[in-house]
Amino acid sequence: MDGKDYIAYFTMEIGIDEAIPTYAGGLGVLAGDTVRSAADLGIPMVVVTLLHRKGYFRQRLDASGWQSEEDAIWPVAQLLEEMQPRCSIEIEGRQVQVRAWKYKVKGVSGSSVPVFFLDTDIEQNDASDRSITDHLYGGDMRHRLCQEVVLGIGGVRMLRALGYNEIRRFHMNEGHAALLTMELAYELSRQAWDMAYEQIKRTISPETVYLVKPKCIFTTHTPVPAGHDKFPLALVHQVITGYQDAFSEREQEFCPDCVLNMTYLALDNSYYINGVAKRHGKVTQQMYAKYDIHSITNGVHAATWASPSIAKLFDEHIPGWREDNSSLRYALNISKRDVWAAHRQAKEMLIGRVNKLAGTDFEPDVFTLGFARRAAVYKRAELLLWDTGRLIEIAKKQGPFQLVYAGKAHPQDMAGKEVIQHIHQVKEVLKGKIKLVYLEDYDIELAKLITSGADLWLNTPQPPLEASGTSGMKAAVNGVPSFSILDGWWAEGCIEGVTGWAIGGDKSDETENQDTRAEDASALYSKLEMVILPMFRNEPDRYAEVMRHAIALNASFFNTERMLSQYITKAYFK
Repeated sequence: MDGKDYIAYFTMEIGIDEAIPTYAGGLGVLAGDTVRSAADLGIPMVVVTLLHRKGYFRQRLDASGWQSEEDAIWPVAQLLEEMQPRCSIEIEGRQVQVRAWKYKVKGVSGSSVPVFFLDTDIEQNDASDRSITDHLYGGDMRHRLCQEVVLGIGGVRMLRALGYNEIRRFHMNEGHAALLTMELAYELSRQAWDMAYEQIKRTISPETVYLVKPKCIFTTHTPVPAGHDKFPLALVHQVITGYQDAFSEREQEFCPDCVLNMTYLALDNSYYINGVAKRHGKVTQQMYAKYDIHSITNGVHAATWASPSIAKLFDEHIPGWREDNSSLRYALNISKRDVWAAHRQAKEMLIGRVNKLAGTDFEPDVFTLGFARRAAVYKRAELLLWDTGRLIEIAKKQGPFQLVYAGKAHPQDMAGKEVIQHIHQVKEVLKGKIKLVYLEDYDIELAKLITSGADLWLNTPQPPLEASGTSGMKAAVNGVPSFSILDGWWAEGCIEGVTGWAIGGDKSDETENQDTRAEDASALYSKLEMVILPMFRNEPDRYAEVMRHAIALNASFFNTERMLSQYITKAYFK
């Protein structure tokens, strides 16, 4: 296979199909959207990820709102085609066999992108090794490192086994795959010595490192420490035995304090590094001052996230929008009545699903706010509920509204689980005054319903921790305005009163240690009461104008078609 122009995209998680739960949240869903647009644009891309036979997890919430987890087992054999080539990696002195399963993502132009899921559940492997790829982000630190060995080292070897021998660029979607840089350097050392793995001296020469860097691209997605994997060197030496001496040679360069930092490994070995929004690029530059950090703002795959009624509206008024997302700017020519009618259909679908899942009596005529994010403390899902008395007063003055929440906490994130439980407690306080529901087991299907069916999209992160955020972009595709903190993508997408509304002012100088909840909650309540609810109820034409601008200005730009075009010119084929 001639692969010299291929882009190899490595990602620990990916959301490419509602029936394949190999994603945890925004990072994986972004990967899926990226691959769909790559197929649409005919970009020669090949994708490497892990199989995760038991998925991330299925979320269960008890009566008190406490989260528990179940395996999300899915029918692998029914969905993916097994590939014959195998490769092996060495873990703790054992040879671990890896196989790949293939899934083709097809684009609107007829092109397709292959996604290879790596799997260690093979009879020849040791019992402990067979479970390495079972759960996304599962297990302890050792298990996590083993997964990253399979992804980074095993991923490169599998691509070679499949015939991808002359790949142009290796794109790391977060630092999970950073070990691929070591494998590439090791490959070059082998070529220089012209020896087999068993014969070569286990070292990586400094010269080969300079040849690896031009091949690699690194996208970092969060300033939050939990998003940057670190492993003690003692554990690294125990697990990675295939070329242990290579770490001994270079560990002082990217292992300060005797810790292998996957972010630094990726930074040191990539010629192009980027954050996922303009503001995030600046924040990342401050975090890693000695590196040259760029930014490419994330996007969403418009055709995937447009609800059926909105997609039909676009088909009627903007032919070719799937092939040319920028043409969505012509949404300003669609009548406000038609925009309202399409949104009403999407809203009725959401309300119907909410009532069915939760046994509630939500109403399609009532103003509906949507908030669906990973349940992490810094995302501040409770900000809207900061002062329940004030919230109840707003409902009395401006008329009823209803709240739809969803989102999973990581199984080991007790603070995130407490956020969900607290929202359930507040629901009891609001009972009979404001309707609130927390939908369990948030997934792509629910995300499509909530982002298209809500009347307003809420996002309330603690600045500057929101790297980008894509849920509001999905809402924009459906004409749903955002009401959000000016962080991440919304610092670029917010035109006050035109595409949506900001909560408070510009907080670009904030630090993550500043507690601005009381201030931000007050700003949220004031604008909701004085601007947004009155406009929705009394001036529907003005609200519809905001909806049209959300599509025309935001959906036409914050999409993966534009995003990938920037990767092409700035990184892939530069």
